[in-house]
Amino acid sequence: WYCSFSECCQTGDCRVVNNITGLAADLNGQLHGQHLAKEVVIRAVQGFLQSPQPEKALVLSFHGWAGTGKNFVARMVASHLYRDGLKSKCVRLFISLFHFPHHMYVDSYKAQLKQQITETVQLCKQPLFIFDEAEKLHFGLLDAIKPFMAPYNSRSKVDYRRSIFMFLSNLGGNTINEVALDVRRSGQVREEISMELLEQRLRLELQEPVENSYAHSHLLEENLIDFIVPFLPLEYHHVKLCARDAFLARGLPYTEAALDEVARMMVFVPKEEKLFSAQGCKSVSQRIN
Repeated sequence: WYCSFSECCQTGDCRVVNNITGLAADLNGQLHGQHLAKEVVIRAVQGFLQSPQPEKALVLSFHGWAGTGKNFVARMVASHLYRDGLKSKCVRLFISLFHFPHHMYVDSYKAQLKQQITETVQLCKQPLFIFDEAEKLHFGLLDAIKPFMAPYNSRSKVDYRRSIFMFLSNLGGNTINEVALDVRRSGQVREEISMELLEQRLRLELQEPVENSYAHSHLLEENLIDFIVPFLPLEYHHVKLCARDAFLARGLPYTEAALDEVARMMVFVPKEEKLFSAQGCKSVSQRIN
């Protein structure tokens, strides 16, 4: 009872709730157009939490266009695993251009980041680390944290195996969209898009030797990323559902005409067919304003 109002132990672990049932229910009810992301996230997190002795930290990498739900899912996972959500002492959110803006200071950032991760693991047995805009991280920072994501080494002074790492990136969005477009043009429904269809092409793009931190850090080559989570581009009816949720969240009445009006404000691509929202559901709430 006391724990629901205040910290009640030194480590903060007493405020870990791991509500997988609630997470699954909210993903199914509030995440629109993302059947693959729902399936992969629930399976990955549930399997990891149920494992009595994982070999390594759980590493999830979210990919897709802006506004498709990557941040939304990361926040939702935090809110269902920890009573205090993103405000929990067990959760650390890093935003690339905010926390690590200057590449000239990368050595200083590496030391700070390793220290912050170590301190959080010592404080909490089940910490969550979220890296937003991961494609803009200097590859040196990813190299610095690779030991925390690697299989457990008994010589290590700190056990990181109960940690969860989430990387959120726009990388791979074009590949995901191409697959979704091909499926639509062939007359199939998006729910027929499978991980088998997407994952190999997505991995190839992420490993291309261009200026991206994933390729330079060899995270994929060294099999440190356990699950690649694709977020598909959103269609007109998904944007309407996002608008409906935004109205409901504010306790405001709405009509089908109002939802259509919000959806029509968005830009849809390709130019000829106008199938996918270029911004996903981003800015829907501002348009309701």
